[in-house]
Amino acid sequence: MQSFDFQPRTRVLFGPGTLSRLGELAKGLGRKRALVVSDPGIVAAGYSAQAIELLEAADLKAFVFSGVEENPTTRHVDAGLSLARENEIDLLVGLGGGSSIDCAKGINFLFTNGGEMADYWGVGKAAKPMLPLIAIPTTAGTGSEAQSFALIADEKSHRKMACGDPKAAPAIAILDPELTVTQPAGVTAVTGIDAISHAVETWVTKKRSPVSRLYSQEAWRLLSESFPLVLREPSNIEARGKMQLGANYAGAAIENSMLGAAHSCANPLTANFGIVHGVAVGLMLPAVIRFNAAEVGDLYAELAGSPTGPAGLADQIEEMMQQAGLPTSLSAHGIPEESLPRLAEEAATQWTANFNPRRVTAKDLLQIYRSVNEQSPERK
Repeated sequence: MQSFDFQPRTRVLFGPGTLSRLGELAKGLGRKRALVVSDPGIVAAGYSAQAIELLEAADLKAFVFSGVEENPTTRHVDAGLSLARENEIDLLVGLGGGSSIDCAKGINFLFTNGGEMADYWGVGKAAKPMLPLIAIPTTAGTGSEAQSFALIADEKSHRKMACGDPKAAPAIAILDPELTVTQPAGVTAVTGIDAISHAVETWVTKKRSPVSRLYSQEAWRLLSESFPLVLREPSNIEARGKMQLGANYAGAAIENSMLGAAHSCANPLTANFGIVHGVAVGLMLPAVIRFNAAEVGDLYAELAGSPTGPAGLADQIEEMMQQAGLPTSLSAHGIPEESLPRLAEEAATQWTANFNPRRVTAKDLLQIYRSVNEQSPERK
């Protein structure tokens, strides 16, 4: 049997209305001064004010940093860090999508251990203890609340740095599906595709284990069943809950198995052309499935439960993209053919490429990009 080392670090509370327990949970951690890390959309929805009210009702002093933007950079982390230092906080609350939670983790690294984000690029580089973090996702996408990694881009080079340390994992994750109802339809679509890609990629990586496969499989079941439903019925709390739980399980799978070539290809698309991460990884995933099928076709067929095997799974992902109204070719995003070799070179240097079940070179990745760029209109 395969050996593994499973170390769950995060308490998970799931269910409608669980946000109401924020103050109780924060007080239980013995904390007095909290920084809520969020974004303008969450502030406008009233969730940040609700969090502050709950914290203050539990006798904590609470502050808000609402300057997070999509794909957080070192600039966002530094801005939040200044507010954290100014108010001498002892608790972080990441409230929002994966960007807010990742930014909160980035602030935590620098607040407790000093230096700059590049110092923590990699795994286990924080020498000192870190503050407890309560993660409250308002989307069903990244699963950052289940992970010890923060994905932060360098403000100047735009290169994404995966900064991981067991101490950075949230102490508590609050999964309240009621918080996801107000998100725009486009956010539901791209975050849902992101979560689905996590379930599929973690299922086959070189680092997969019996534990990660349990999470991947259940994540896929919840997400694949619920994604079309939340697109049609955005107020369906049952479906929203399944999406949020599926995203969390997929995040836990990442923590135990990492990701693969679809994410390696997606990151340069985001860095160079500003394509939203969920869209980018959804674009690349079907082609990566077809490429990997030579090595792990049986695993893809098992996950999808489809007699058509990996081809059927790839087609299913493309159908989900179409249901969400998302393009399924690079050309639809205006990406020129001449840029593909550079993208392939960058993709080959991405950390996640090392965990892809089939070895990939820059030449392989170029062919994958080209196959996505040349899709016929009827497959878009």
